[in-house]
Amino acid sequence: MAWRKAKATAQPLRRPSRHGRHGRENRSPVVRPPLPPLDTRVDRFDLAVGTAAEFLRSAWEELRDVSFEIGDMPPATDAEGIPRWQVLADQKRIILWRIPIERLSHLHRNDDLHHRMMVESCVFRAAAEYLDRDPWDLGPERFRYF
Repeated sequence: MAWRKAKATAQPLRRPSRHGRHGRENRSPVVRPPLPPLDTRVDRFDLAVGTAAEFLRSAWEELRDVSFEIGDMPPATDAEGIPRWQVLADQKRIILWRIPIERLSHLHRNDDLHHRMMVESCVFRAAAEYLDRDPWDLGPERFRYF
């Protein structure tokens, strides 16, 4: 059996080019695909404080004019250590300090639900201090399941 030489007119097989004549074909689109909005710890903290504050404002007449504010760190420590919130009753303000609440609380389970419950409990305790009541008295219908 004799080997035949390929005809000179046959083109060698080449892979298709990714680039055109000027190297600009098949480029990616200018606009990226739609991405979900960024969800940061600060946003989740703000949402938890806002929803708990709105619940308390709707339940208690005395809290309707109170301003719930969020600060990063308290300016100084007190006799009990680093405060988680500051109640200024004469100015009708409650300031929640985000970093001590997030970093210094010890959760038995580290997930989003327990973080949110911890933030809401701080809002309830700060509002209870403002009203001079027990935190469990602020939402009595919320915890009654009978």
